[in-house]
Amino acid sequence: MTADQRLDRIEHITAGIAEERRKDRDEYKAIWRDTQERINRADERMNHMADAVAKVALDVDRLAIETRLRIAELAEESRDADEKLATRIESPVSAIGQLIAKQ
Repeated sequence: MTADQRLDRIEHITAGIAEERRKDRDEYKAIWRDTQERINRADERMNHMADAVAKVALDVDRLAIETRLRIAELAEESRDADEKLATRIESPVSAIGQLIAKQ
């Protein structure tokens, strides 16, 4: 093999290696773009989920406050009803006690 033939062969091999490197670079760039796109979509979905969770948390807080207020109202109504019942029971019991004391 002559020196020219060897140089031609080396140039051919070098050109092949350069072409492979170009293809690899293009493939890596495509993979990188796809990865970035997926990361961006995942980030976007996470932001939407975070917003949804924040809205649900606000709703839960609001409902908890409403529930506490309603429980306080019902407790007050229950105390008022207990007082009324105690007053209603006290009168007849007192009257019965006085009747028994007279006899």
